[in-house]
Amino acid sequence: MKRNLITSVLLCCMFILQAQDKQLTIRGKVSNMDTPLVNAEVSSEKSGETVKTDINGKYELNTSAGDLVTFTYPGLSDMEIVVEDVSSVLNISLNTAVNVLDEVVVEKTKIKSQAQLRKEYNSNKNLINTAFGILDKEITNFSVRIIDKSEFLFGGIDLASAIQYRAAGIRVDRSVDFYKPTIYLRGSALGMFPAIYDVDGLILTEFPDFVNIENVERIAILSGLGLGIKYGGQGNGGIIVINTKGGNTYRDPRTGGPYDQALLRNNIYEGNALSKEQASKNVPTYLKELYATTSEREAVDLYKEQSARYTSSMYYFLDVFGYFAAKWKNTSLADQIIADHWYLFKDNPVGMKALAYLYQTMGNNEKAHELYKEIFILRPNYAQSYRDLALSYADIGDYKKSASIYARYDYLVAEGFIRAEDKEFTPLMEREFSNLLELHRKELTSTETKKGPSLNSGFEGTRLVFEWNDSEAEFQLQFVNPNDKYYNWEHSMLADPELIRVEKLKGYSCKEYLIDGSITGQWKVNLKYLGNKSLTPAYLKATIYHNFGSKSQRKEVKVFKLQLKNVNQELFKVQNSLSLVSN
Repeated sequence: MKRNLITSVLLCCMFILQAQDKQLTIRGKVSNMDTPLVNAEVSSEKSGETVKTDINGKYELNTSAGDLVTFTYPGLSDMEIVVEDVSSVLNISLNTAVNVLDEVVVEKTKIKSQAQLRKEYNSNKNLINTAFGILDKEITNFSVRIIDKSEFLFGGIDLASAIQYRAAGIRVDRSVDFYKPTIYLRGSALGMFPAIYDVDGLILTEFPDFVNIENVERIAILSGLGLGIKYGGQGNGGIIVINTKGGNTYRDPRTGGPYDQALLRNNIYEGNALSKEQASKNVPTYLKELYATTSEREAVDLYKEQSARYTSSMYYFLDVFGYFAAKWKNTSLADQIIADHWYLFKDNPVGMKALAYLYQTMGNNEKAHELYKEIFILRPNYAQSYRDLALSYADIGDYKKSASIYARYDYLVAEGFIRAEDKEFTPLMEREFSNLLELHRKELTSTETKKGPSLNSGFEGTRLVFEWNDSEAEFQLQFVNPNDKYYNWEHSMLADPELIRVEKLKGYSCKEYLIDGSITGQWKVNLKYLGNKSLTPAYLKATIYHNFGSKSQRKEVKVFKLQLKNVNQELFKVQNSLSLVSN
């Protein structure tokens, strides 16, 4: 069995290396404000090759998966794009560069009161509560490194392990007492003195072995000369501040629940999102014609006529697949349509993922699972492939295989074969693995699956997970709370190019939100599609987990085709929620 495991890991690593070296040719148009840019430069980091756009702003470049391609033009901001296995058409719009002048402007720093900081504590991960009040790492005169509960890794022995492996330059000495180690911090008195501890305002000189890692909300590593003013000479070795969940729960005195961050922003929603009925008027002409038919026979005849014109359009066949399955409940015909045009989906993980989404909305988890297995083979270097496959195994009731996929992913991350250890994706994986263990522990009897603390015990409410099939998709999600105050999150190159770069390098396209269930109410979720670089539709899947983490947990899957651009549209509503927290 051990030999089989080693062989499996080696094969997986070989596929990863092959996937990262797939040769491709990308082409497209470079423009600014819809005006083609002549002689814009397109450069490959891997090969060093640079090509220039022609009189129409068009270019063509030989590259490979994993390459970093840079688009430049004088006076405009550069754009860097990570090439993926499906990249072929990349239409780029460069924006006007913002020049920073050599002039120093001194502004008065806005100092917030402790009452203001308490309001922000739950959502602002730059804050840490100490014996001397809440500190904001952005305005301290000493070094502050903060580790949030969402960043703790799988399988830590204890609190010391969590600290050691999540911050650089930390030495844990267990030579005297394994369970009561001494910790030394780099940068504090040359590491000559051990660190002391500040646990919810209680200052200790010995390691707090009484603190359970499951009960930790946030940890901060403090070092630097400025600490002497607050902690005195005993702080020469630095301070490890530990905020527990029970000791740092700040509630809004008006409601008794968590502070609502949408309310703090004073953003008032004016109900200007297009309704589903209004948005449906913008569907393609071929769908309008199909929905206008009066019988299934008439619809089939029209499909045969249309399909001759759309033989190369994957999106057409996804639409008619959904049409026959939803309108006429003819899943056999829908399946046959995909089988007849499989050449459009084969070797195309973007198309297969959209199809898997649609199967999940139909409740056909077996079909979706087969597609996720195909995607896993095509993209073994993508972190998302492991998550999707683990979840699909759980959906078909094979919980042991689901747990083994999580374990394999954990191993490959630890060995450096997958670069997905970060604050966005890691907490999501850990939360889902913990959820699997909590709900199906009876079915999971192997010691391999009994690892890690629960990350869900402190949360009660609704969990939302958004996924998109095309990593180039750009959009804005809008969350409107029961008091009609909204919060926006934008996924675009303009808003956060570094996030998209990280997502593509590490291979994931998903975002998690937790809606606290302490106060009932209705949330609205809207979306504005901003397009992608191939001028094609994208698909967004929203999974809503009700009563997340409890035995009564249930989920529903909704899928949306993103095509109408730059218009805020209604997606869905969620009941029994108030305070939104992003992880």
